[in-house]
Amino acid sequence: MERVVVVGAGLAGLRTVVGLREQGYAGELTLVGAESRGPYDRPPLSKAILSGKSDDSALPFDPDELRVDFRPGVRATRLRGDVVETAGPGEVSGPDLDFDGLVLATGAEPVVLPGEGARYLRTHDDAHALRAALRPGAAVVIVGAGWIGAEVATVARTVGCRVTVVEQAPTPVAHALPPQVGRHLAPWYAEAGADLLLDHRVAAVGPNTVDFADGTTLRADVVIVGVGVRPATGWLADSGLELDRGVVVGADLAAGRRGVYAVGDVAARWSPRYGARVRGEHWDDALRAPAVAVANLLGGAQTYDPVPYVWSEQFGRMVQYAGLPAAGLPASTPAAGPPGAEPDVPGTQLVWRGDPAADDRWSVFWLDQDARVAAVLAVDQPRDFVAGRRIAESGAAVDPALLADPAVSVKSSVAGSAG
Repeated sequence: MERVVVVGAGLAGLRTVVGLREQGYAGELTLVGAESRGPYDRPPLSKAILSGKSDDSALPFDPDELRVDFRPGVRATRLRGDVVETAGPGEVSGPDLDFDGLVLATGAEPVVLPGEGARYLRTHDDAHALRAALRPGAAVVIVGAGWIGAEVATVARTVGCRVTVVEQAPTPVAHALPPQVGRHLAPWYAEAGADLLLDHRVAAVGPNTVDFADGTTLRADVVIVGVGVRPATGWLADSGLELDRGVVVGADLAAGRRGVYAVGDVAARWSPRYGARVRGEHWDDALRAPAVAVANLLGGAQTYDPVPYVWSEQFGRMVQYAGLPAAGLPASTPAAGPPGAEPDVPGTQLVWRGDPAADDRWSVFWLDQDARVAAVLAVDQPRDFVAGRRIAESGAAVDPALLADPAVSVKSSVAGSAG
């Protein structure tokens, strides 16, 4: 192998470049990035950068040291055989990049709602522009009560904005959490002084308006949309690669064509652990997957199959979540913990540690039919989370009664544990 091209200069792309050199690749290496700046971390965009606690989240990157031909401001426009076609600023046609190894790390792009002028948060420039718009007393409407929407609402309230969050689902973070869990996040908004409008379907957005499907309109000084992302695969439409909510790859991260791999948000990978196709969409995946893709590109036979992980800072709380509650689970079972905590995900048993209605700190575990941890959500309970994530990774079974007892450590709930 003599020429490797990495498309996408975010964390996943950078970790791919670093991994190639660390694993002994000595050939030509090109990194293509659509933005005009070097690689940077995205999680701080909705946290430290948006709040003004930091101005930059650049990642350590020395093209000379890595012996990489870095091309910022260059966008991949088409994959044709063993050639990546590109365009520079102003859509000026760029050079074709020949390769015998290709890693796709183009990430994801925001889901855009009908209408023009609303703000989206995906890039460094987006964060700085939005930070300038969040002024004390400004009326801010945020469409979407997912991870990002909650974080933006948190910052906006801290600044002193009047905040309304609009969500079409009946509970926050509905894309990831079933209603029985997600409903416990809803009171956080009122406690922080933000209005939360649930079950509101948006028809269109503008710079100062949100139009609802029922014909009503909500006006604001700033409108921000955060309703999810989709893989940036448009340029691959006629590439011959299989595309299905991302670039379809196996557990080895190979894209079905010799020498082509995909990592990070753009990849839809097969998970033997869950018996399903999984999209990472989070920082942890962009950090960890590239090393496996690189190893396999260079002739290895590794498998990438972690428990998915995400964290979020919401209204003074640290929320950590790992796993997939619904993967491969056939029948529902009773819950352990607070009354009324019936499972919403077929095949799971919900086990609560603490009562979300009364406690500031709590956690909840989804167990499969064999009492294995399918997922864990922890609110300001890092020890519960770390132990639960490790148990999920190991596939060990737990004792639900012990797990539900806050006086017993999560680690000690493992079946057969000595404590």
